[in-house]
Amino acid sequence: MGINLLKPGEAVLGFFLIKGVECKTSSNNKKYLDLTLSDKTGEINGKLWDCSEEDEKSYRRHMLVKVKGVLTEWQHRLQLRIEKIRPASPEDGVSIDDFVPVAPEKPDAMYREIQRVIQNMSHEDIRKIVSRLVGEKEEQLMFYPAAKENHHAVVGGLLYHIISMLRAGEKLAEIYSWINKDLLYAGIILHDLAKIDEMEAGEIGLITEYTVEGQLLGHIIQGIKDIDRVAREEGADGEVSLLLQHMVLSHHYEPEFGSPKRPMIPEAELLHYLDMIDARMYDMRRVLDHVPPGGLSDRIWLLHNRRLYQNRLNTEPNENNTGEEKEG
Repeated sequence: MGINLLKPGEAVLGFFLIKGVECKTSSNNKKYLDLTLSDKTGEINGKLWDCSEEDEKSYRRHMLVKVKGVLTEWQHRLQLRIEKIRPASPEDGVSIDDFVPVAPEKPDAMYREIQRVIQNMSHEDIRKIVSRLVGEKEEQLMFYPAAKENHHAVVGGLLYHIISMLRAGEKLAEIYSWINKDLLYAGIILHDLAKIDEMEAGEIGLITEYTVEGQLLGHIIQGIKDIDRVAREEGADGEVSLLLQHMVLSHHYEPEFGSPKRPMIPEAELLHYLDMIDARMYDMRRVLDHVPPGGLSDRIWLLHNRRLYQNRLNTEPNENNTGEEKEG
């Protein structure tokens, strides 16, 4: 049974992936393990009370474990009170691949779609810069998530985020036909590309930690440096380099979110809102996938502490609302 189907009071016995683990001290001065356990359907907080020193050393992030416990509710959130836990063994016959969430489309197909967009760019300098930067990160793009915990934090999530934005951007470019499509598409492809250098992805394709450069600079500054470097090496027009850097620099819109400049060109304005729309829609769908018709979700911190309602219209069969993803 997946995490998304668990109910308070149920006994739990199964395998989970540890997404996070921390040894803490309770109010009665006893140590306990605070774990984030996950499978492909979601994640849940688990507590191993009165843990031993051996327990503290035995469990780490991205480890498969077998857990026995009881599901409780604490402050309106589900929590697993762990009674027994052990690392999974080869004899258990479970694969870590079955516990890691992945993007709904194949990486090879998504990468080919991005390459088609790049090759169709008519501006030679923009095409050269984007092609170089994507080519330099091709290997990591095939599995990198777009975040550690937030939107598109799944294997292949960065590619999926880019592709979703490109598809939406193509529709908007049909309406606002006076914009520079090459510049918009380049900004979409490049805006988060430096997250590959900002974060370390482990062997299973999930983020383990931020790099030193990522901590000190962040992907926006890293991305600007990459554009400047490649533009100089390619002998690209200075204004092209400047515009691409501005696209990346301003896509978070506000200084408190990492953008010292707000968008000063229409393409950058569109990029910001495409990024916001795709992130919000992804998070909303992820939450609502586990909410029954007519039900409300828990409060979602990432969505300004809102609760989401699963309206019944979205769960009725409809030829225009199949809920199917593109196969790729």
